[in-house]
Amino acid sequence: MENFKIITSKDNSLIKLVCALQGSASARKEHNLFVLEGLRICDDASECGIKFDKLIVSETAFSKYENAVQSFAHNAVECYKIPDSLFKKISDTTSPQGIIALAKMPQKDTQINKNGRYIALENINDPSNLGAISRTAEALGVSGMILSPGGCDPYSPKSLRASMGTLLRMPIIVLQDFASGISESGLKSFACVVDSNAKSITDTAFCDGSVVMIGNEANGLTEQAKVVASEHITIQMSGKAESLNASVAAAIAIWEMMK
Repeated sequence: MENFKIITSKDNSLIKLVCALQGSASARKEHNLFVLEGLRICDDASECGIKFDKLIVSETAFSKYENAVQSFAHNAVECYKIPDSLFKKISDTTSPQGIIALAKMPQKDTQINKNGRYIALENINDPSNLGAISRTAEALGVSGMILSPGGCDPYSPKSLRASMGTLLRMPIIVLQDFASGISESGLKSFACVVDSNAKSITDTAFCDGSVVMIGNEANGLTEQAKVVASEHITIQMSGKAESLNASVAAAIAIWEMMK
């Protein structure tokens, strides 16, 4: 593997770029690049047909994961090897495996299938929740995920790790105006709310051409989203619990919609 260039300086432009992409959604948008870190996620990305612009490998990983590194190198335009100490500076994990790839943002179909069944997330801020919801959505056969622009970035390192690669495979549609986009989608929309007057989700008849909306972890759905909803539904709870974690609520809603 002689095609690996050597970088040793933290002031190298590529090192600075990786740091920017790791920490900033605006940097990812500006450069149209995102970071894949670790063996599993890089392997998932390769299987999804995602080409690597850059492959960056630590000295230890270069020999420890030789076969995987060679495979990733064949999928990369440019390859770099850096000291372990420098890799720790650009890693987003506490125990880095020593493998990072940069890839262009996937160009995904933004068309909504009028006969599909979708989960729509408004202003979800926790990457762990987003990742968990995407895994449930893929497992239960949801047509895609609809996101608001105010939520966490699906291509942030934390979102991608939490999704176990699902966000690389799942159709993702980001609406610039969430409420209007849902209203104009042609889908029957169900707002999942904490309201004893709303219809129980277990008594709701979902059909093809449906979307369930889940709101922000702290504040729920915005009033605009509630207003455009075809129906308000609720997950009935007993005991003293007032609400559910967003990913748990989404899992229940997806199960009811898809069963």
